Parts: sequence; structure tokens; C-alpha cells
Amino acid sequence: MIKADLSQSKYLLIAGICLLVFTFINKKKEKEDIQPSRDLQEIMSDGVLKVATEYNSSAFYVDGDTLSGFHYSLINKFAKEQNLEVEITPIMSVEERIHGLELGNFDVIACNTPISSGYKDSILFTTPILLDQQVLVQRKKRNEDDSIYIDSQVKLAERTIHLVKGSDARLRLNNIIKEIGDTIYINEIEKYGTEQLIAMVAHGDIDYAVCEKETVEALRDSFPNIDAETEIGFAQFQGWAVNKNSLELLDSLNSWLNRYKKSKEFNALLKKHY
Repeated sequence: MIKADLSQSKYLLIAGICLLVFTFINKKKEKEDIQPSRDLQEIMSDGVLKVATEYNSSAFYVDGDTLSGFHYSLINKFAKEQNLEVEITPIMSVEERIHGLELGNFDVIACNTPISSGYKDSILFTTPILLDQQVLVQRKKRNEDDSIYIDSQVKLAERTIHLVKGSDARLRLNNIIKEIGDTIYINEIEKYGTEQLIAMVAHGDIDYAVCEKETVEALRDSFPNIDAETEIGFAQFQGWAVNKNSLELLDSLNSWLNRYKKSKEFNALLKKHY
């Protein structure tokens, strides 16, 4: 009996040691995955600006054998003035982009990112680049008795609304739930971006999504059956983001953006992509 107890204690001890070793290895791996955030001087020394963006027809896309996009063009113009090369990583998830920035995997997020106080403790936003608004994306009304069509926020009750995971629209929908005193089912999609959700609505795979109005307008020709007339949130400034420790990079980006936004070249770029 004593032998059995000793044997059991031995196995418990071994299991405990294994658990500690496993935990240590995982903690070590987590630390290895975290890169120290870089500020402008470190980036200049390396010669490469690491950029996270979203793959879509306004931010960054492949056009034949050419890379293009509004934010892609902007960040490249900034980098050229700084004699930097640009390393682009397209990431569809809002949360993954922000998490990568926090971990030091990227220096800047260069795509439409709502300037929100919800992220103020983890990242820093540049000066606003665009003004946009969250709208309900749905198919156009078929007739006056179309029960699927929504023309007011009150009618969102008991409907399922799809969002890109990590979207700031989640906060607005939560407020609407309180305002109307009813349930709205929110489905956050992790593997798709805004344009994919718009396409899913257009093709009838889902009925509703919340997206930025500028993105919807840019896709009007591709999806003529889409309606984006029902507003979900107020107009909101969109900008880029950097790690909270990258103050010199932020100052440099802001100085360049404030100057470049006054140019004819910026307006031409804006007109081309939006």
C-alpha cells in the first residue's frame, strides 16, 4: 500500500515537472515571438518599413503585374522620401493587424483604421486621412413588401449582422441594441475582409453586413444590386496606426501626411481609388 502511494507520488511529481517545463517552453516561445517595437531611427538604420495593410481594391491590390491601391501608393510615397523600402504584409483581420503592431512585427498599419479611443492604450493613430461612415450593406429593395429590406435602425432587431472581426462597428451595434431595447445578432467574421462581406451580401450568401461607406461606393460598379443607404454610425475619421512606443515615426508620418494632403497629387490619388 505504501509502495503504491510512493509510486503515485512519483508519477504526480513527474507530471508536475513536465507541466512546468511545457509552461516554460511556451512562455519562452511567446517572448521570442514579441519583437521590440522600432522607432524611426531603427527603421532608417534597417532601411525597410514594415507595413500591415488590408487586401482590397482601395488599400492594396494586384493589378495585372503591378501592385496598386490608395494606401499602398501613399505609404510608398512617404517611404521614398525617407529612402526606405516597403515590406507589405496583407492581413484581413483588424485584430491581427493591431496585435501584430503591438508585438512589433510591423511598424505601421496603412489602411482605413477608425480613429477610436478603444485602442488608445495599445496603439497610436496618425492624423486623419479620410472621413468615412459605417453603413448597413444589404441588397436593394425588390418591392414595397420586401420584408428583408431594412430602412431604419429599429428594424435591425432580431436580425443577424456580419462584421469583420475586430471592427469598431461592434461598439456601435451594441449601443443600438441598448437604444432599441431588443436583440441584434452579431457575427464577427475572422477570415474575410470588408470587400468579401460586401460580395457575400450581393451574392445572397448573407443578408446584412456593416462596412465603411467609401468602400461600398468604390464597389458600386461591381455590385449594382447593393444598397448602403441605412446609416449605422456617425461619420468617423480614418487614419494609420503605429506602435505606442514609435513616437518619432508618428511625428514623421503626421508631418508628411499634413503636407501631402494639401497637394493636387493627393486629390488625384483619392479620386482614382474612391
